[in-house]
Amino acid sequence: MSTPPPGRLRRELGKWDLTAIGVNQVIGGAVFLMPALLAAQIGGWSAIAVAMVGLLALLIALNFAEAGSRFDGTGGAYLYTRAAFGRFVSFEVGWMLWVTRVTSWASVVNGLTDALGYYWPELRAGQPGMAREMVITGVILSIMSINVVGIKQSAWVVNALTVGKLTPLVIFILLGLPYVTFDALRPEVSLTWGQISASALYLIFAYGGYEVVGVPAGETKDPKRAVPFAMIMTIVIVAVVMTLVQIVAMGTLPNLAASRTPLADASLLFIGVWGALLMTSGGAISMTGNNVGQALSGSRNLYALAEQGDLPSWFGRVHPRFQTPVMAIVFTSLIALGLALSGNFSTLAASSAVSRLIVYAGTCAAVLALRRQGPASFTIPGGPVVPVMALVISLAILFGATPIQRRVGLIALAVGAALYLVARWRSR
Repeated sequence: MSTPPPGRLRRELGKWDLTAIGVNQVIGGAVFLMPALLAAQIGGWSAIAVAMVGLLALLIALNFAEAGSRFDGTGGAYLYTRAAFGRFVSFEVGWMLWVTRVTSWASVVNGLTDALGYYWPELRAGQPGMAREMVITGVILSIMSINVVGIKQSAWVVNALTVGKLTPLVIFILLGLPYVTFDALRPEVSLTWGQISASALYLIFAYGGYEVVGVPAGETKDPKRAVPFAMIMTIVIVAVVMTLVQIVAMGTLPNLAASRTPLADASLLFIGVWGALLMTSGGAISMTGNNVGQALSGSRNLYALAEQGDLPSWFGRVHPRFQTPVMAIVFTSLIALGLALSGNFSTLAASSAVSRLIVYAGTCAAVLALRRQGPASFTIPGGPVVPVMALVISLAILFGATPIQRRVGLIALAVGAALYLVARWRSR
């Protein structure tokens, strides 16, 4: 393989590498922690809600697939909206894509310590001592080092951890389905709009991550084919796994809503002690893999913004030996570390969902605009129906967020706008 020119990224990834990155990003802490949160929020409706939001995620992913089939550079939604709406709008979308990554990474690493707290109580939030903080710091700095070494090394880790996280989930589903009490799956009462909105935000977070598939396109072989394939395969795999996991958790664990480690607690009932250990280990592997992917994709967001001149060139500096965006990786990791040490899983998850919805809406709108410039390599059937539906639903869920969640999103947009203006002023 020829070495790319200095300052350029290597094209090392194939379509299944991208699929593994997508599955790894979506199946993180949420699948191990969300069953209890959803049960507390909407009770017996939760399995239905998981399946329905899976269909919504597929509608949005199709928009990412069409937009991604037009580009072969690094940046994902940032590049799509730049071509459709110009520099400022695209910067805000790219910035919010990065905000999504760091808040999600911080959320999931908190979920990792919560999962490990099943056997190591000192890691639970609020416990005395520094064990939790030391584990969070060690995990984030280790992942930062892996990402600096190279994209291929990061992909190997992601691929291995993706297999490692899917295996215990498949065992949980196959061994748990015969024990499901289907009466527990029956919706009990009608839902309020507040319940629907809150659960939708949680599920947007739970399904979120597939949008990163297009971000490392600049390091992908044949990205115009690989990106649409990986987008669709990611959602299909994830929707099946998450829906079945919710069914098994609801149908086997009494008082699911009160559990802090729902899959481990459910496995203890129908598998035994080794099942609880398997789920705890699987959760740790899953969330570690998700963290690796957050660092990989989040740093590429910053690199793309700097590469296009919308952030200071410092963020676009490439390591002379490893040819990775080293400054973007370090900065992303340190911000995620600060957020992780100061927040908790559910708060950071909601913040990540709000910023993610802005990215989704921007991409769906970009698909409609880009169609005026000519056909894409992959086009969603049905004309404007799917992009318009996905855009409307994304905006509806976004406006259903709580005032504090919307305020956090507006603050993030304002910070991004200030950075953009500084970068443009310095460039002049």
